[in-house]
Amino acid sequence: MGRFILLAVWSLALGLSLYPYMASAQLKKNYYANTCPNVENIVKNVVQKKFQQTFVTVPATLRLFFHDCFVQGCDASAIIQSTGSNKAEKDHPDNLSLAGDGFDTVIKAKAAVDAVPSCKNKVSCADILAMATRDVVALAGGPSYTVELGRLDGLVSKATDVEGKLPKPTFNLNQLNSMFAAHGLSQTDMIALSGAHTLGFSHCNRFANRIYNFSPQNSVDPTLNKDYASQLKAMCPKNVDPLIAINMDPTTPRTFDNVYYKNLQQGKGLFSSDEILFTDTRSRPTVDTWASNSASFQNAFITAMTKLGRVGVKTGKNGNIRRDCAAFN
Repeated sequence: MGRFILLAVWSLALGLSLYPYMASAQLKKNYYANTCPNVENIVKNVVQKKFQQTFVTVPATLRLFFHDCFVQGCDASAIIQSTGSNKAEKDHPDNLSLAGDGFDTVIKAKAAVDAVPSCKNKVSCADILAMATRDVVALAGGPSYTVELGRLDGLVSKATDVEGKLPKPTFNLNQLNSMFAAHGLSQTDMIALSGAHTLGFSHCNRFANRIYNFSPQNSVDPTLNKDYASQLKAMCPKNVDPLIAINMDPTTPRTFDNVYYKNLQQGKGLFSSDEILFTDTRSRPTVDTWASNSASFQNAFITAMTKLGRVGVKTGKNGNIRRDCAAFN
């Protein structure tokens, strides 16, 4: 009897430990083969058209996917609009800088999918965001990869759930690793996903402390390249307009490549949380490898994005397929 109880407890413990990853079991690469077989082309065509209108589509969509997955899982809860009775995720201070072009890309792709009678109300906003993210990476010169599909859209979106769930630009390696590990992502995955900072932009207030008041001993962060620090000061004077945008990658800001890692080697990481990947000896070997081997970085990025796409996936009664990506059914 005692042995049976022990076995039952062990089985329960095993089940609970696997729980965060079980949601991905229903994701499949050809999930819509019978219901909406052309869905990937429909989404890709919309993304290409949006990309031709503005390059911001690329970093905006990629960042939206990341912010969505890290809060309540990859369930399109970051796209929900606030109402009088509910302040949604997108209105938390950490999400206010998400560019509107990311939301617009998903909403337009959803409309195009639903315009096909056999596809109407069959494809989730969460899956459309995952596909669109893959497409923008490829359009910017990065790798294309097969996206696992079958997510449902989340039923909850609260600004309060965002608090403490997204990495801060001041994080050290331990803080980064801890936050990513909570989602089943390794240090290697974290460094690969940080490589998305090869695209996009930030605002001066996110890194002003590194160039003006880093510490009592050093007003400028000593790990920052001196010439780069001078350039940042010129672009971000002390009383700068908070809307001024600074490229995350000062070298090839419109290309998805491994130059991000080469920049780190030169002290040109914009955030402390970027540069720490090189200055901390535990992560530096990975940075050095990817700085000299683009294919290795791209393979690691595909692996990390696939794992990220499995985080907190909604199934069964925990989700549905939204008719409007920005509003609950």
